[in-house]
Amino acid sequence: MGDLASSAGEAGPGGGFGCSLAELRALMELRGAEALLKVQEAYGDVQGLCRRLRTSPTDGLSEGAAELERRRQVFGQNWIPPKRPKTFVELVWEALQDVTLIILEVAAVISLGLSFYAPPSGDTQVCGHASGGAEDEGEAEAGWIEGAAILLSVACVVLVTAFNDWSKERQFRGLQSRIEQEQRFTVVRHGRQAQVPVAELVVGDVAQVKYGDLLPADGVLIQGNDLKIDESALTGESDHVPKAVDKDPMLLSGTHVMEGSGKMVVTAVGVNSQSGIIFTLLGAGGEEEEERKEKKGKKQDGAAAMEMQPLKGAEGGDAEERARGAGARKEKSVLQGKLTKLAVQIGKAGLLMSAVTVIVLVLYFVVETFVVEGRPWLPQCAPVYVQYWVKFFIIGVTVLVVAVPEGLPLAVTISLAYSVKKMMRDNNLVRHLDACETMGNATAICSDKTGTLTTNRMTVVQAFVGDTHYRGPPEPGALPPRTLDLLVQAIAINSAYTSKILPPEAAGALPRQVGNKTECALLGLVLALRRDYEAERARVPEERLHKVYTFNSVRKSMSTVTRLPAGGFRLFSKGASEILLRRCSAILGCGGEARAFGPREREALVRGVVEPMAAAGLRTLVLAFRDFPPGPEPPWDDEATIVGQLTCIAIVGIEDPVRPEVPEAIRKCQRAGITVRMVTGDNLNTARAIAAKCGILPPGEEWLCLEGKEFNRRIRNEKGEVEQERLDKVWPKLRVLARSSPTDKHTLVKGIIDSTAGEQRQVVAVTGDGTNDGPALKKADVGFAMGIAGTDVAKEASDIILTDDNFSSIVKAVMWGRNVYDSISKFLQFQLTVNVVAVVVAFTGACITQDSPLKAVQMLWVNLIMDTLASLALATEPPTEALLLRKPYGRGTPLISRTMLKNILGHAAYQLVIIFTLLFVGEVLFDIDSGRHAPLHAPPSEHYTIIFNTFVMMQLFNEVNARKIHGERNVFDGICASPIFCSIVLGTFAVQIIIVQFGGKPFSCSPLSAEQWLWCLFVGVGELVWGQVMAWVPFGRLRCPGAGPGVAGRRPQEEEEDDDDDDDAAERELRRGQVLWVRGLNRIQTQMRVVRAFRSSLGGPPPRPEARPGPPPGPPLRRRARHPPHRRHGRRERGPPEPQQQPRAAPPRGGRPPPPQPGDVAVGAGTPRRTDGPTDGPTDGACR
Repeated sequence: MGDLASSAGEAGPGGGFGCSLAELRALMELRGAEALLKVQEAYGDVQGLCRRLRTSPTDGLSEGAAELERRRQVFGQNWIPPKRPKTFVELVWEALQDVTLIILEVAAVISLGLSFYAPPSGDTQVCGHASGGAEDEGEAEAGWIEGAAILLSVACVVLVTAFNDWSKERQFRGLQSRIEQEQRFTVVRHGRQAQVPVAELVVGDVAQVKYGDLLPADGVLIQGNDLKIDESALTGESDHVPKAVDKDPMLLSGTHVMEGSGKMVVTAVGVNSQSGIIFTLLGAGGEEEEERKEKKGKKQDGAAAMEMQPLKGAEGGDAEERARGAGARKEKSVLQGKLTKLAVQIGKAGLLMSAVTVIVLVLYFVVETFVVEGRPWLPQCAPVYVQYWVKFFIIGVTVLVVAVPEGLPLAVTISLAYSVKKMMRDNNLVRHLDACETMGNATAICSDKTGTLTTNRMTVVQAFVGDTHYRGPPEPGALPPRTLDLLVQAIAINSAYTSKILPPEAAGALPRQVGNKTECALLGLVLALRRDYEAERARVPEERLHKVYTFNSVRKSMSTVTRLPAGGFRLFSKGASEILLRRCSAILGCGGEARAFGPREREALVRGVVEPMAAAGLRTLVLAFRDFPPGPEPPWDDEATIVGQLTCIAIVGIEDPVRPEVPEAIRKCQRAGITVRMVTGDNLNTARAIAAKCGILPPGEEWLCLEGKEFNRRIRNEKGEVEQERLDKVWPKLRVLARSSPTDKHTLVKGIIDSTAGEQRQVVAVTGDGTNDGPALKKADVGFAMGIAGTDVAKEASDIILTDDNFSSIVKAVMWGRNVYDSISKFLQFQLTVNVVAVVVAFTGACITQDSPLKAVQMLWVNLIMDTLASLALATEPPTEALLLRKPYGRGTPLISRTMLKNILGHAAYQLVIIFTLLFVGEVLFDIDSGRHAPLHAPPSEHYTIIFNTFVMMQLFNEVNARKIHGERNVFDGICASPIFCSIVLGTFAVQIIIVQFGGKPFSCSPLSAEQWLWCLFVGVGELVWGQVMAWVPFGRLRCPGAGPGVAGRRPQEEEEDDDDDDDAAERELRRGQVLWVRGLNRIQTQMRVVRAFRSSLGGPPPRPEARPGPPPGPPLRRRARHPPHRRHGRRERGPPEPQQQPRAAPPRGGRPPPPQPGDVAVGAGTPRRTDGPTDGPTDGACR
């Protein structure tokens, strides 16, 4: 900032401009009337300020690159220096803070120091066997090697950790840089609008401000239309601040545009803007990451508090929810929660085992030396004894090191970083790392319609004008001249002037739609009528618009007031058909004349025009106008009065085709156990038609399509408060929520996440593009913002940005997320097998032989070095489509499944049998010297080297087994598609050969013969054979760590592998009353049919159609619906016969229908539903 000031000073008081940097900074610190007064005193008005800055309010800057660069030198660049990245040395220092590594370092230093001390040679015999083992002077002097090797191993671990942190930070700095580079803002230069990178904005630029923008610089408003700003990020005030040229024209960087549009002249950029000054005061250049995150969290929380204000009023206050909001993001990750819980359990077990190991070793040594042998304590023997105790301490610490899976965080980081990098190619820009794996556990997706499920390239395909329903754009000659003029003016003037249609970029391509796609569709209608909308806009430029009521989620309409040449005003309005038609009191007839439009005509128009359009999946809009006579100016602030008594010009049907890839993507989601719900602002008929085309409303299921009002009526009590119990009755069947507000969307998402009604807790993903979608995006487990149509506010609140706005990219995110989860599970299965074996071997060996057969350095190689490589190997396998064939795990499913637990225990048992066999009879089998009871500083033995080598070989081949975690038999399937895995396994094998043959004293290894190597390999290959044996072992009785009663710990794919006996047993146990009732009913009905048939054969009256009852009401049915099904694919669940008559429009499947309710459009296909997977939550018998 000093450089900026000096450069400004060199250029004179204002750097050649009419105002200086200091003046502008002081100006932007003022607010409201004070700021307006200052502008009037210093510059006359905003036009005077523009003249001082040598810019035009209408044409913007007309300077070349050299002049723009000069402005940057005088007033600064629009760039805030980022925090200085941590150096590699700082990251090394952070890695050294690990408690376990500190303990190892202390133990190694003590061991290293004691190894250089030798007691007097004449007195060594009196110390007993503790002084033995020095076969020669050279071996005794080599005692320092073990301590040095531990320090070297610690150094390797620290360097690997620091390098990983350094590369991760560099990667995400690159990601942040890409996000910033892609952020652009609309400015006017040389009289034309242009999208420029935010960093290229300069003081004097005239910027277009619109709904949803995050302002990148400070400025003064030149012209505004109903502009309202959220300044909570700077001031903490949650109320929207109205901005107007004559009231409060100051616009500040870092604030959000919540309503309206306008133009501003940029007055401060970068570190001189208001947000830049705050960053400078906080020391953004050298601030710690935690403090920056805290500041960012406060900004986001402020925005969330503002955006959730309507919800607060509706639900009677939600302060507690907002208080928990800050921690919600941190605790959101499903995998992180499970890993943390598991790590704590493993850490406690490892600490206990290590403490017991040290205590047992010390007691064993003391009892044997001073009690059994009866030797006295001699001062000269103290260093020898201490050396032994340090050795015992190192063994205990080694047990702790082995028990705690240090490689697990590295595996998580590598897997996430690898997936994030690959997801960018699939149009998923991940902003929060944990969102990647959370998406793999998603059970529900609440998706927008426009642009996500549809192409967002809208065209008018039907129109009702002049009492005629056109099935395409009408011919200009078919419309009365007055109607045509009003229609063109209503479209061209009553829209954002930034919306326009540009020529195609390539020959044969479609014209480019820029701006709001709905407005572009209407502009396309103007072009089809062979009229020029630009001419109309030139006749009424934006700054001459008298009043603009911009579109928002409450109005669902937009209105613009212009002044008529002959005096008076004309209001144009466009919006949702069911809203604006109620405000119309007249309609233009076939001759262009206005006639009365009453309730009866309105009802006929809705039935004959609006509903058929909506049923065809078209978005229906009404275009209307109203003239105000000259005289006293109407009360423009009374919007309800102004936007009323309208005259309908036309009704248009806009088509937004479903993306061709969306139906298949939704089928994949449904097959993967993910429920897709559409939440849209369109009317119910349009939303339902699009949902049917997408496959969101599949045949054979009962579902609900509700409007926002009906949704709120069902979930709120008499006081207007949302009740979770009421919501739990709605959301499981809800598939379409139409005419919904952002508050409805947030309420639905929050209700699904908080619900405990289903068999598992829901993990919800949400898509959003608007500013008001922010609360729902933040509340969701994973928030997806639209990269093209999304506002800056929505992107800031999101976890992942869809760069192509395509729903199929969400399916790819699911696949990558599940791959992350499975990769961690694979590594966990491998890691825990190593840990169990190593801990048991170290503990048992130490207690029996007073020494661990696996030395500390060998343990570090196995646990820290080899596991790092294993995490890289298992965490970088690419995903496959097979990941979408299983159900999501959900929040409550244990991280270690029954199959994984079976594999961990089974392979650990195999390895322990081999290790203990080699430990106690290995010297006999191989005809070598025993390594047990080796004295201190004894040379490495072949015996213990064979144990170490066999152990590593078993881990290498078990790493291949660990590639499959769902009981698959072919563990080599897809191994060639993962070159990283193959190279790491082969590389580890090569390094192991070097360690064994040439490691010597540092690695406590003695070279092995070819025959011994072949035996080690043979036992290692036995792991693959043992893996096939384990695949046949039943695991139905195993309980998973953390699993609840019943089948809560079972993974969905494993449920499907149960045999028929298990299914029948579960059915008898859990639904015995239901089955008996159904069987009894079937018998009664059969007997009744026989009696009727007998009567008819005797000439009795013909039998009446049966109206078969459903299952008895009450709690048993709810238990039945909530319990996960135990059915194999293709088998239908037994239930009562289907009813022949139902009160609903379409019959639900067998069972008692719920009572009909207003707005309930649940439809069933009349066929029994397959029960291949769990349902979303509690449903009644009709859903089964």
